[in-house]
Amino acid sequence: MKHIDKASAERLLPFPELIAALREAFCADISVPLRQTLKLPDETAPLGTSLLMPAWNRSRYYGVKLVNIFPENAKQGLPGLHSVYVLFDGSTGVPLATLDGDVITSRRTAAATALGVSLLAKPDASRLLVVGAGRVASLVAPAIASVRELCEVEVWNPTPPSAARCAAQWREMGIPAIPVNDLESAVRRADIVSCATLATSPLIKADWLPPGSHLDLIGSFTPTMTEAAPACFADAFVWVDTNEATQKSGDILNAVRDGYLSVADIKGTMFDLCRGTRANRFASMQRTVFKAVGTALEDLAAAIMVYERSIDPPC
Repeated sequence: MKHIDKASAERLLPFPELIAALREAFCADISVPLRQTLKLPDETAPLGTSLLMPAWNRSRYYGVKLVNIFPENAKQGLPGLHSVYVLFDGSTGVPLATLDGDVITSRRTAAATALGVSLLAKPDASRLLVVGAGRVASLVAPAIASVRELCEVEVWNPTPPSAARCAAQWREMGIPAIPVNDLESAVRRADIVSCATLATSPLIKADWLPPGSHLDLIGSFTPTMTEAAPACFADAFVWVDTNEATQKSGDILNAVRDGYLSVADIKGTMFDLCRGTRANRFASMQRTVFKAVGTALEDLAAAIMVYERSIDPPC
């Protein structure tokens, strides 16, 4: 069984190829059961949460991502989240590889965002605002730059030095990026607003969003998290990555609760977008919203890509 470390996994997951692999995966026959959530050591006094996220395809692979979230780790100087991915032969159950789960998660998340942009944002969208500067947010601009020609990239974060570091990192990649302090003005200038935060109260207001803009919401993967005010969902074409978003995302739940959205108003999922079963945009001035909570399908596609490229490196 191979072990593929963090640096190797990052190198073997270039965004153009990963985005294409995700699009193929959303068109393929892949089984994705609901994730299992375990409270450790027990439900009455949990120290942490463990998530088990399985998926398998009809050809030859089965994989499981195991995610451990221990909020008190910070007191010991440790990260609060650790994850590992295990890939198996789907026909025999033989273990094939272990992979760094954090790399798999962060890169497939950014790639899914870029896939959503490629399918929903206006073809001429060229001004990007990234809200957040963490592990996933730092990958958003490079991912989107592989599907749109960006002439202007701005990044905002509650901690300005983090935004400055993120912008500097992107400039080294050739992306024209600057940090900003005024979130409202930055949203009003943007064609694409991509939020990758752990916010528990709204950051984006509806009247800031320009006509024809695309709002991408990466955070809010629990009912208590939210990045956009409920009114942001009104008068917009709303898409989700999977139907689980309607049960898990505080953004969606709050918009439904406040009457700005009904589940029936949601246009469809990433499966519909990739398979072309529903129209994604009818007018250039139509606002679009894409809300993702993540899916084990994306993890499997990324893990397969890393494994196959590790045993048969691209030229």
